[in-house]
Order: sequence, then C-alpha cells, then structure tokens
Amino acid sequence: MDFNQVPQEKKTQFALLIGQMGKSILAILFGVLILGSLWGVSSSVPEPPNFGPQLEEVPDVPWDYVLFKDVDFLQPPTTEQVAYGRRLVDATADHIGPNTNKPFAGNNLNCSSCHLDGGGKPFAAPFVTVPSQFPQFRSRENKEGTIEERVNGCMQRSMNGKPLPVDGEEMTAIVAYMEWLSYDKPRGEKIKGNKFLSVQFPDRRVDLENGKAVYIQHCQSCHMDDGQGQRALNSFTYTYPPLWGPDSYNDGAGMHRVITAAQFIKGNMPLGTTADEPLLTDEEAYDVAGYINSFARPEKANKMADFPDRTLKPMSTSYGPWADSFSADQHKFGPYAEIAAFYKAEYGLNKSK
Repeated sequence: MDFNQVPQEKKTQFALLIGQMGKSILAILFGVLILGSLWGVSSSVPEPPNFGPQLEEVPDVPWDYVLFKDVDFLQPPTTEQVAYGRRLVDATADHIGPNTNKPFAGNNLNCSSCHLDGGGKPFAAPFVTVPSQFPQFRSRENKEGTIEERVNGCMQRSMNGKPLPVDGEEMTAIVAYMEWLSYDKPRGEKIKGNKFLSVQFPDRRVDLENGKAVYIQHCQSCHMDDGQGQRALNSFTYTYPPLWGPDSYNDGAGMHRVITAAQFIKGNMPLGTTADEPLLTDEEAYDVAGYINSFARPEKANKMADFPDRTLKPMSTSYGPWADSFSADQHKFGPYAEIAAFYKAEYGLNKSK
C-alpha cells in the first residue's frame, strides 16, 4: 500500500498508536532499570550508611579516617551542628575569617591547613578522641585547660585571631564535629598518629641554604616562590596556604618552632605524603622547617607570658624568656643537642622539641 494514499484521519490514528507504544516501551525499560538497581546493582555495590539528608552538607572525608559519632543523625539540629563544624574546619576563612561578618580569625588559613583531611589524617594532629582527653594540663598556660581553651589557643596563634565565645555556635559546632570523628574509639585514649611524626634532628644549626633548595624542589610548586600560597577559587581560603608573611600563622604558634614544623613536614609534605612513606629525610625536613620560619610573620601579643614554668618551654621556642642562657638564635635554629643535654642535667627533663 502507498502510504501517501492513506486518509489523513488514519495517519493521525496511526501516529497516536505509535506514540502510546513508545511510552509503554519506555515505561517498561525504566521499570527494568529500577528493578535492576534494586536487585542487582545494590547487592553488588554496597553503599555507606544513610544518616539522613542533612549529612550531605558535610564535605567528603576519606573513608579510611571517618569514624561516626554515636549521635542521632536523623535529628537535624545535631546533624546541622556537625556539618557546620566541618565547614568551619575546612573553610574557616569563609565563615569566621577577617573578610566575614564574624572576623574571629585574623588570617585566611583554615583549621585543615594543619589538621589535614578535616582533622582526620594520622600524624597531622587529628581531632579523633581529642575532646575526651580534656581537661588536660597544658604547659604553655601551666594549668589544666578545657577543649574550648585549646581551640582558642589555635585561634589566637595559628589563626592569628581572637577567641571564639566558649558557648557560641562556632565553638560548639567545632567540638561537636571533633566528637563526631571520635565515634567507636575509647574515650580518653590517644590513637596512633595522634600528633606529629617524630624527627631525629641533627646536632647542628639549621642549614638555610639547604632548606631553600628543599623548598624549591618540593614545596614551591604549591606554596609558590614567595611562600604566599595559592588562593582557592570563589573563596577567601587557600588551596595551598601561605607559609610566611602577613596572612600566615604568627610567631606564637607551635608551627613556628623548627622541630614541631619539621615533624609535621616529615609526615605530611609534600601533600599526599604519609607517615608510613615519608619523602623527606629528617635533615631535609629540619632544614626546610628552619627556612620557612626564617621569614617575617605576624607577632603574637603578650607571648612572653607563655610557659610560666620556663623549664617546660620547648627548646625550639624562638622567643624568651628561657630557663637557660642559650641565645635566641640557637633556640630558633639550633643546634639543639646541647640545649637538651642542659635540661637533662639541670632539671632531669627529656627535651625532644
């Protein structure tokens, strides 16, 4: 039959029939896909636990490190609080940085600039089980301190800012997030990788020229030749933070101590390094830490009041007063073996940083 000779009414009916058949076929195919996802795919590819839609606001955390807090994640206030805590840790500058309406931080670093992977990475000062270790004696204040005081210590030093209100939503969210990371770990106990990797520092002064060479080879591509890092797109934060200069940590921060910085660098840098397979040697980490801390940075107010018991002051603290007569240069750049020997002989103390 010549299709052109078919009456227009029949052509329209035929077209409608074809359209209905097409819809039916699509419906059947869609049903098959749904059934396949329910019976086939879901049984072969397990998914992580579903804690409700609010948890989707928490950015990705490596599954190796995530430890779910034993809270009711189906309750939005709790879940939103944890999610806000994670955002404060990962994008601190966007929420409480100097360019926001809550300028508690004085620079545009993030908590995760040091506490890597959102405070979940071993040997990068992870938050896991940390809240349960407080109250805790802190030699810098020479007293028992709370977890909130510890957080505010970072706010005033690493973040070069001012304290968060202890009962404010930012502080409670950060602590809630730390607790969330600590699920199923014994309270009060430290995990492996609780702090930084140990470094056997050489018995010599920091070699700044070697530190510069290490920096150029391993650090400069991310932190740039001027040490000022790289900004994140559409954000106040950094993808790679500055290591010195006005937007970095101040001279009262723990990272301003050469040995502390060397321990962090050895276990974590260049980015992607793990404590199991460090790239840099102890001497390279030591020298590059000294090089980074040889540059100017903000000054911490009233830092001379730190460590009222001066014998407890880390020997690589660059500012006095100290309970010894070694020079400021030696405290900052070493050699440290002589200082350690003095504290062992004079006070019976074993100094490692």
